[in-house]
Amino acid sequence: MRIRDDYRTLGGREKASILLLTLGEEVAAKLFALMSDEEIKEISQTMAGLGSVHSSIIERLIVEFADQISATGSLIGSFDSTERLLGKILDKNRLSGIMDDIRGPAGRTMWDKLGNVNEGVLANYLKNEYPQTVAVVLSKIRSDHSARVLGTLPEAFAMEVVMRMLRMETVQKDVLDDVERVLRNEFMSNLAKTNRKDTHEMMAEIFNSLDRQTEARFSTALEERNRDSAEKIQALMFKFEDLGKLDPGGVQTLLRAVDKSKLAIALKGANEQLRDLFFSNMSERAGKMLKEEIEALGPVRGKDVAEAQTSMVNTAKELAAKDEIVLSKGGAGEDDLIY
Repeated sequence: MRIRDDYRTLGGREKASILLLTLGEEVAAKLFALMSDEEIKEISQTMAGLGSVHSSIIERLIVEFADQISATGSLIGSFDSTERLLGKILDKNRLSGIMDDIRGPAGRTMWDKLGNVNEGVLANYLKNEYPQTVAVVLSKIRSDHSARVLGTLPEAFAMEVVMRMLRMETVQKDVLDDVERVLRNEFMSNLAKTNRKDTHEMMAEIFNSLDRQTEARFSTALEERNRDSAEKIQALMFKFEDLGKLDPGGVQTLLRAVDKSKLAIALKGANEQLRDLFFSNMSERAGKMLKEEIEALGPVRGKDVAEAQTSMVNTAKELAAKDEIVLSKGGAGEDDLIY
């Protein structure tokens, strides 16, 4: 049998086959488990026809492999790549459980994870639970985080929880296990699923952060290449005009938080309907002063108006993230919400 001793004649499949044989059966089996059926067939056929390979070839191949790995500088990992990798070796139920756990907040135990959940999000879930259950949860997380959650709960409900915590004795292990199981299966699982971002949602957030001119340029270019994706992104973006969908309470909350120096400039470029929405949620005196300020501005550069409107939108998003207002986005009649 001919001995392979010329490294220059080796192709990619042959190099892969030699490397797999060099790594041994146990490691090779794990790598095969990650391949598609077609890849396994191709590598197996090449491996079967290798014949005898000189030790110098093996040594040079390992050196080249090590050099190529180190030359990449780094490896890129993501939720999607990890899920694809695990999907080749785990069944769907195990994979779903593990990925939900990874996507959820950080922490080794359930209580560590809860400690990294925003207090508003946690309070919104707990307010629908029995006060005794909430008392157990708040007794298990950090006191500072527990205090913030308690302060976010409705006052009457919060006091009921406080009374339960004062009367609470040592919690039995089976009760604690039940609470932990429900939190994992319902709250954490749903929280992890909401963290999965559609690629169009991700791009909509990025486009929202661009200035108007750059966003328009990208949107036009994308529309030429992929009209469907461009339309999806536009529907998901939250724009200044969408502030018109705020309820009166939301408008008033935004007016209290917005940079007053930007308000007149932003409304200078707003349509009449949006202006009237803001004026109608102000006192008569404040509305009159704002109208006079807008008129006194005179001509304003489009760039300045766009910056002021972007500032208002960003303030609205910050309020929405704190659950202080609810922002509706997309076309009229849509139910999509940003929290």
